[in-house]
Amino acid sequence: MKCLLVLLVIVAFSECIITKVPLFKGKTLRKILKERGLLGDFLKKHEYSLSSKYRHHHEAAKAVDEPLTNFLDSQYFGKIHIGTPPQEFTVVFDTGSSNLWVPSVYCNSAACRNHNRFSPSKSSTFRGTDEPLSIQYGTGSMQGVLGYDTVIVSNIVDPDQIFGLSIQEPGDVFTYFEFDGILGLGYPSLSEDEAMPVFDNMMNKHLVARDLFSVYLSRNNQKSVLILGAIDPSYYTGSLHWVPVTEQGYWQFSVDSITVDGQVVACDGGCQAILDTGTSLLVGPSSDIFNIQSVIGATQDQYGDFDINCSSLSSMPTVVIHINGKKFPLPPSAYTDQEDGLCTSGFESDGSSQLWILGDVFIREYYSVFDRANNRVGLATAV
Repeated sequence: MKCLLVLLVIVAFSECIITKVPLFKGKTLRKILKERGLLGDFLKKHEYSLSSKYRHHHEAAKAVDEPLTNFLDSQYFGKIHIGTPPQEFTVVFDTGSSNLWVPSVYCNSAACRNHNRFSPSKSSTFRGTDEPLSIQYGTGSMQGVLGYDTVIVSNIVDPDQIFGLSIQEPGDVFTYFEFDGILGLGYPSLSEDEAMPVFDNMMNKHLVARDLFSVYLSRNNQKSVLILGAIDPSYYTGSLHWVPVTEQGYWQFSVDSITVDGQVVACDGGCQAILDTGTSLLVGPSSDIFNIQSVIGATQDQYGDFDINCSSLSSMPTVVIHINGKKFPLPPSAYTDQEDGLCTSGFESDGSSQLWILGDVFIREYYSVFDRANNRVGLATAV
């Protein structure tokens, strides 16, 4: 118990915590606050944008399906277990960040009290450290401490995995989300405190059949899945189009251009993009996004959302993203969100950033393979 109190003091008073901003975004919180009539006050208080994360087979290597829950087409999360005996947590599998963390019993923030919390004293395999952890996301932040324990994803048992135990989750943001924590699937260079990501640990221990994973995201609460160590052709049609990773942090690659009716409307001359399961929308630089909103006929409301006349969907244009010489069309049904008779645009501005984020709006249309063995992503039309 004394050791745990020391850790709390270290986290509370340390001035050498390194932070950066993984691009984790979600739209569900905006919807929840809007329904409760709290969105206007919340935005003023936080000045906050709610949409702004082959080797030879070893005898223990596996390819497994991890079912994902589709929450309102805006968040996708699955179950993992940590410790001995296992303690269950719901996490977002986020390709836009690289750390695993969950709430701990030493966190009394509202966000922690509202979710499952890990108890080190109840795990016989837990090993603590005195290393603090702090992560600032696009929405929300956490502070805590690093520890080691067994992590189970589907039926892959990953022993001695480093992960974060949150001690503070400031503000209101994580309180309203349906998940407990985040499991990052980005490259190690993106990881805070150089903590080894879960999938890297699995690769190093030969726990997965192939050094890749793939994602299928559904619509309308249908089956979604993360596949570790394999590609499943039943989730796509045609062939995979491979795109080389240009920078090994996020899953980043080059986009040739974005067009409507053959005319370039954004990314003129090429741009960089990341494939991010932790972002609900399709995010880009302000000037390009405003141009796309204008072309598709979206108008901005008082909360910054871009609304669309639902009766216009049949006449709206297809937005085409050109990647490595191939066209990836997004029809109106893909880039609009329809709920309770209201339609909003799935495109959003990320201020001055020049990095495009192809989030769930894009991944729902295209089955995505994240290939660490060859540092490339594979895209094919989802079924």
